Amino acid sequence: MAKWGQGDPRWIVEEREDGTNVNNWHWTERDATSWSKGRLRELLVGITVENEAGRCEISELKQVEGEASCSSRKGKLIFFYEWNIKLGWKGIIRESGAKHKGLIEIPSLSEENEVDDTEVNVSKKKGDGDILKDLMKTAGTAKVREALGDYLKALKTEFTMGMILPTKAMAAQELTVERKLSENTLQIQASSRVALGVRIPTVALHMTELFDTAIEQLYRIFTVKDVSNISVSGIRNADIGREYATKN
Repeated sequence: MAKWGQGDPRWIVEEREDGTNVNNWHWTERDATSWSKGRLRELLVGITVENEAGRCEISELKQVEGEASCSSRKGKLIFFYEWNIKLGWKGIIRESGAKHKGLIEIPSLSEENEVDDTEVNVSKKKGDGDILKDLMKTAGTAKVREALGDYLKALKTEFTMGMILPTKAMAAQELTVERKLSENTLQIQASSRVALGVRIPTVALHMTELFDTAIEQLYRIFTVKDVSNISVSGIRNADIGREYATKN
C-alpha cells in the first residue's frame, strides 16, 4: 500500500467536495433514449422538399424503436445508439392536384455506420404518384440524412454537457492560458502608449510670379503660338546679353 500523500492522484478524492469520480476516472453512463426520441421527432417531422412537379412533406413519426446512451471512462466519451425509424410522408402533384402518401424506413441507424451510408427506404401507397416518390428518394433522402447528422452532433455536444468534469491538470492548463492572454494584453497596451514616427519641423512657402508687361501682350504670349515662341526667344536672348555684360 502506498504511503499517505504518495498514491495515484487519480484516486485522491479529497480534492473535490463531493469526493466522487475524480479526474473522470470511473465509469459513468447516461441514458439518452428519451432525449433522442424527442430530438429525432423535432428534426425529422416537418421536412419538406419540392420541385416543378410537386411538393412532399414528412408529416409524422410513426415509429422509433431502439436506445441510445453515452458513457464516460478515463475522460473519454463513448456513444452507443441503435434506432429503427419509420416516418410518414404526404405529397401533392402540382399539375393535377392529386395527393399521395407513403413511408420512409430507416432500419438501422447506429454507431457502426456513417450517416451517409445509413439505409433510407422510400415507399408509396398504390396508385399513381411515382413522381413524388422519386422526389422523396432523391431530395427527401438527402434531407433526412442531414437531419440524422444534426441529431448525432447534438448527442455528442448538447446532451453530453457536464459529463466530462474538469480535472486538476485541465484547470492548471486553463490558468496558464489565461495568464498568457493577460500578459499579451498588457504588452499590447504598453506598446500602444509609445509615440510612433518622428516629428519634422516644416514651414509654409508662398511664391508669386510678376510679369512686367501689358495685360493684352501677356494674353497673346499664352494663347498665340508664334508670339509665345518669339517672346521666349527674346527672353532667352536678353538673359544671355545680361550674362555677357556681367562677365565683361
